Amino acid sequence: DNKKKLITFVTGGDPEEKTSEAILKSIIENGADLIEIGMPFSDPMADGPTIQLSSNRAIKNNTNLDVIFRICSNLRNNNKEIPIILMGYYNVILHYGLNNFTKKCSSIGIDGLIVVDLQPEEDLELYNLAKSYNIDLIRLITPTTTEKRLEIITSHATGFLYYVTVTGITGQKSADIKELEDSVKKIRKFSKLPIVAGFGINNKQDIKKICNYTDGVVVGSSIVKVIEKNINDRNKIIESVGNFVKDLKEGTNL
Repeated sequence: DNKKKLITFVTGGDPEEKTSEAILKSIIENGADLIEIGMPFSDPMADGPTIQLSSNRAIKNNTNLDVIFRICSNLRNNNKEIPIILMGYYNVILHYGLNNFTKKCSSIGIDGLIVVDLQPEEDLELYNLAKSYNIDLIRLITPTTTEKRLEIITSHATGFLYYVTVTGITGQKSADIKELEDSVKKIRKFSKLPIVAGFGINNKQDIKKICNYTDGVVVGSSIVKVIEKNINDRNKIIESVGNFVKDLKEGTNL
C-alpha cells in the first residue's frame, strides 16, 4: 500500500515466556506493522550489550526454540494477519534440525526468517526448505556490501531487504543519512523488493528521516532498553513498551 512500515524487534522469552508474549501483544496493539522475534543465543555476535543481555535473561529463564514457537503460536491464534519474522543465528536452527524447524515455522504461520550469520554461499539448504513452505529468507545488506556481492544477495532474496545502517553491532551508533541515501539508490538498481533499515534507529525523529529513503524501519535495541529499564515491574514493561511503539509508529507518517 506504499505506506512506510514499522518493524519491531524484541528477544523472545525476555524476561520470561508469559511477559514476553504480553509485550508482543502490546506491540501489535500499538501499531507495529511487522514483528521480529529474536531466538535467544549465547553468542549473538551482531548484537550490542542491550540485546546480548536480553538473550541472557531469556536463556536464564529456560527459553529455547520450543518456547519461542509456543509464543508465536499464541500470537498467531490471536492475530492472523501480522507478519511474524524469526531472527537469530544459524546454530540455533541447525541444532533443532532444518526440516523440523521449517516444518514447525510453517505449521504456526511464521512468515520470514533472518539468519544473521548465514551467508548466501552457504544458505541453499535452508533457502530451498523455506521456499517450499512459502517462508521468506530475508537478506542483510551493509554499508560495505559491494555491487558484485549485492548481485549475489539479491538473486535469491524474498520478502524484503534489510539494510544495516551502521558497520558494527546493534544499538551503538546512529545511522548516517547520506550514506543511507546513496546505498538505497545502489540497492534499488538490483532489486524491486522493499528496503527497510535497521541498527541505530532510536526514536520517531530518526524514523522520519530514514523513511524518506526506505520503505520502513526496524527498531530493536531502543525497545529492549525499555524492557531492561522496567525489568522488576511487569505491568510497567508492557505499558511502557506499548506507549513507546505507539510513538515510534508516528514517525512513519510522512
